[in-house]
Amino acid sequence: MAKVNVMQFIREVRQEAAKVTWPSRQEVLITTIMVIIMVALTALFFLLVDTVLKWLVDTFIYGI
Repeated sequence: MAKVNVMQFIREVRQEAAKVTWPSRQEVLITTIMVIIMVALTALFFLLVDTVLKWLVDTFIYGI
């Protein structure tokens, strides 16, 4: 097994963390709004599918 050098590990972690580029505040805001819109559209789609399937089951299986 390789011997673990804690100080070297910490240095490497800091080097990798320095390479991270964080999104700007505007990018986060736009992405958040896009996610909320997509979740709402997906919810509406599944509501429509569920309503149609319920109608089909009620009509053809239960004869209501």
